Amino acid sequence: MSTLVLSYVGQAVGTALGGPIGGAIGQIVGAASGSALDRAMFGSKPKTQVNLGPRLSDLHVTASTEGATIARVFGCVRIGGQIIWATKLKEVQKVEKVKSSGGKGGGGQKAFNVTYAYSVSVAIALCEGPIVAVGQVYADGKPINLAAYGARVYLGDEAQGPDPKIAAVEGADSAPAYRGLAYIVFEDLPLAGFGNRVPVITAEVIRRPPNASGRPRLEELVTAVTMIPSMGEFTYATVPVNASTFGGIAGQNTVSGGVDALKALDQLAVEAPSCRHVSLVVAWHGTDLRLSACRIVPKAETAAKTTKPEWLAGGVDRAAAAIVSGGAAGTPLLGGAPSDLSVVQLIGALKERGYSVTLYPFVMMDIPAGNGLPDPYGAAEQAAFPWRGRMTCHPAPGRPGSPDKTSAAADQVAAFFGTVAPADLAWNGKTVTSAKAEFSFRRFILHCARLAQAAGGVDTFLIGSEMIGLTTVRSDASTYPAVAQLVALAADARAILGSGTKLGYSADWTEYANHRPADGSNDVYFHLDPLWSSPIIDFVGIDNYMPLADWRDGFDHLDAKGSTFTSGAPSPYDPGYLAGNVAAGELFDWYYPTPADRDAQNRVPIADTAYGEHWVFRLKDLRAWWSNPHRHRPGGVRQASATGWVPQSKPVRFIEIGCAAIDKGMNQPNVFVDPKSSESFLPYYSNGRRDPAAQRAYLEATLAYWQGDTGNPVSSVYGGRMVDPERLFVWTWDARPYPDFPRQAAVWSDGPNYRLGHWINGRLGLAPIADVVAELCGGLGVPIDVGQLHGLVEGYAVTEVQTPRASLEPLRTCFFFDAAESAGRLVFAPLARAPAASLTADWDCPVSVDGYGAWLSRVSVAGFGRCSCS
Repeated sequence: MSTLVLSYVGQAVGTALGGPIGGAIGQIVGAASGSALDRAMFGSKPKTQVNLGPRLSDLHVTASTEGATIARVFGCVRIGGQIIWATKLKEVQKVEKVKSSGGKGGGGQKAFNVTYAYSVSVAIALCEGPIVAVGQVYADGKPINLAAYGARVYLGDEAQGPDPKIAAVEGADSAPAYRGLAYIVFEDLPLAGFGNRVPVITAEVIRRPPNASGRPRLEELVTAVTMIPSMGEFTYATVPVNASTFGGIAGQNTVSGGVDALKALDQLAVEAPSCRHVSLVVAWHGTDLRLSACRIVPKAETAAKTTKPEWLAGGVDRAAAAIVSGGAAGTPLLGGAPSDLSVVQLIGALKERGYSVTLYPFVMMDIPAGNGLPDPYGAAEQAAFPWRGRMTCHPAPGRPGSPDKTSAAADQVAAFFGTVAPADLAWNGKTVTSAKAEFSFRRFILHCARLAQAAGGVDTFLIGSEMIGLTTVRSDASTYPAVAQLVALAADARAILGSGTKLGYSADWTEYANHRPADGSNDVYFHLDPLWSSPIIDFVGIDNYMPLADWRDGFDHLDAKGSTFTSGAPSPYDPGYLAGNVAAGELFDWYYPTPADRDAQNRVPIADTAYGEHWVFRLKDLRAWWSNPHRHRPGGVRQASATGWVPQSKPVRFIEIGCAAIDKGMNQPNVFVDPKSSESFLPYYSNGRRDPAAQRAYLEATLAYWQGDTGNPVSSVYGGRMVDPERLFVWTWDARPYPDFPRQAAVWSDGPNYRLGHWINGRLGLAPIADVVAELCGGLGVPIDVGQLHGLVEGYAVTEVQTPRASLEPLRTCFFFDAAESAGRLVFAPLARAPAASLTADWDCPVSVDGYGAWLSRVSVAGFGRCSCS
């Protein structure tokens, strides 16, 4: 009887303390006690102990304010959330039996721990929709991964339906869809990690206002990108890689909280939805500008590190690898060569996501300052971290003692290429090994071909790029040994990759057309034609950084005022001005012979006075170069027979096309800022100010031109466009996700270069100021003209109910524009614009300013001039 009684008593007590589960425990405990009543009462055995954990009596939540303003977001903004729907707390009870050892002859005290875990389903409103995407989400200020919580994001369009959780709780007929509102739903969000409360949720939101111009936006025009950084031991790995250094463990490719490369691909899919082609850039390190001395090697970042998986590149492990150049503090100045396995992994990940892949082997010159190496160009030592296009014979052509135009030049070229053959290289599942010890250019290129093969093949493979100092070396007056070497290299790459892969070389934009040595000979040789005409090569590759502007500060210069070659433009961002210079302007109509001529804007027409083939000397006249037969001109005399190039026979691909985000970037889009490099320059006449609007304007004009029909003819040979409109590879997209790159400068030393660089990560979500102003004024009921506004709103949120004027005021202050009513329209225009008229000392004339008629006259009042309008 005592057992039965105490069982029910234990159940009652347990239920009171711990709910149903506590009751079950109490029943068990009570029954055990009843069966040994005497021992329990007299202390022969300790009483059972039940330890109850803390419980919640109420739900404490983040802001949920009735009547709160729904924010309007432009660009990329981190915005605070408002709870718009939530369930009651869900409690889960967990009972654990605690084992304890008793004393001699005893079984020990029985103990149970009862703990409680809580979750809640909640909907967090962000802003007015529709938005493009939700970026990084933060809970209590710390970044979280939405996928880890099973969260669902609603972009706020007018077609979105109710969330299934809300519909299940509220009923399908009663659940709101929150159309026009961007929000996040967390289903059964665990609260333990947030102090048993709903955390404060903030999120980075990308929203683009409606397009006011009607022209395609950059986000729609980007169909292909290059993917860098080309270096970094595990930057391209698609699984987490950890390293142990000095007893610590650090993630090598999880700086962003997940696998960095995969997160960068997620961002690319959202921010450039039209992109279907990715050119993966893979670099090894060049050691010398002298062809015969240069080795192309895979270097590691440090010797003092152990990784899992291990770093292997070209069959070389960390212990055997050379180390990249380091700074004063010993930090690497360049990334190490990507591990072979990581390259294969990323090619596979790209293909799984539906991208066609170009594999782009890239020679990165690792020549630090103070190198002491003999310089082929005659300096005291070789320039620091130079462009690969500087590699040449030693001494360089035109220098005293140069082997150029002799057989010795061919020997130096041969030493650079090496003798590695496809049969010497093999993939073993981790790395590509070589039967030959040489680290030559051929080994590097064929090594990359084996990587492409190991990944199941690629759409396109490059055998090199921008090696103008190499391809213009001659072994006699008209023979270019490096070009013949490239043709042979292409044949070996074909043997590895087969006919399903397109092969090509990407020439620098100053290299592709012909070679005109600056030696007074008047020679013109179409030196790359044996390569372009080879049946092994499928396209003409060009890294296109041709200038679209010659802008100076103010408006007292030819591009603003107009001249023989231009009608004048209101700003360097003007779409018509830039598009009009894609196949016109500098390097088409005219050029500057000297820097002094450039400063004075002394423009000299480009003309072929001997044969009338102006296109031979016009780098921008791609159409004529592609459409005509090519004839060498030794000594300036045109030969009767043409080269092997067949007009219109192959498409052109822009393997790189880009512009830095810097003031007047469109003047000289090929230059970049990198303080450690001797190639670091500002564009012509730039003040060095960051200007992502210049980058966007250049890219939009160039991409729209070549994707259009007017300037891009159809070949009568192969039936496609001259320039492949789908494969215009924008330089560049980084495999390190934004904003972790560039923010984590302690991890990635090139982070500071992002500010003025060619990257488009983090810049595709920006909103043109014209679109923002047009949307803010959209409800005024009058026509709006924003065509003169230029600039990018990186992030702006209207978080209060206010008038359009109040919303515009901060933008007017930042972008220096004003508005006026003109001809029944509200016209927005920048404050800085060309003067309407130039006035002399004695004038009296009618003028028209923004549609208003005015009579301006000059009168003398106390020695001062005064303007009067009537």
